[in-house]
Amino acid sequence: MAEQVPSIVVLISGNGSNLQAIIDQCASGAIPGNVVKVISNKADAFGLQRAADAGIATQVISHKDYDSREAYDAELQASIDACSPSLVVLAGFMRILSEGFVRHYQGKMLNIHPSLLPKFKGLHTHQRAIEEGESEHGATVHFVTPELDGGPIIIQSKVPVFEDDSASDLASRVQEQELRIYPLVVKWFCQGRLHMNDKGVCMDGEQIPELGYAPD
Repeated sequence: MAEQVPSIVVLISGNGSNLQAIIDQCASGAIPGNVVKVISNKADAFGLQRAADAGIATQVISHKDYDSREAYDAELQASIDACSPSLVVLAGFMRILSEGFVRHYQGKMLNIHPSLLPKFKGLHTHQRAIEEGESEHGATVHFVTPELDGGPIIIQSKVPVFEDDSASDLASRVQEQELRIYPLVVKWFCQGRLHMNDKGVCMDGEQIPELGYAPD
């Protein structure tokens, strides 16, 4: 009996550049898994078109149609669970998820955040990094836990902050790194090399540092 290929559900709210990077690497075989569904809370998210172009099922579940966060998350969870995914990937999904939802997928849900966590949790990370006079900035891939942007760190990638940078300059530099490290982590997970445990993150059977694998 052939080994089952890991299945991935991706949640988006916008352009879907990280989604595209993951789709491309699944198609090339670099990621030994398949994106089986893309769900967005916004009907105009361009990432839905990216998924459709790749022949991937899409669904819009608008948060505006639900009276509470819990009601929305229950519908979202039902849609995800119908796919029985090995992994849930948050790729620019601009929703704070309820604790029950997060715990349901704990250990198999990933997020990428545009800062060197634990610095600059939340929004407007690039402008905040500039205003704080940071010399370096970057992106972090982490497992999702109920604490906002607080789950165990898997990997970080750093970029310099230059004196004349605008927030958009810095965002472009960070996104280049995102497109490299997010598919890499998805590959590790699909290969069975990556696990979340009580101490943080385990890679190839070894506990990795608090700031992630190869933080430099």
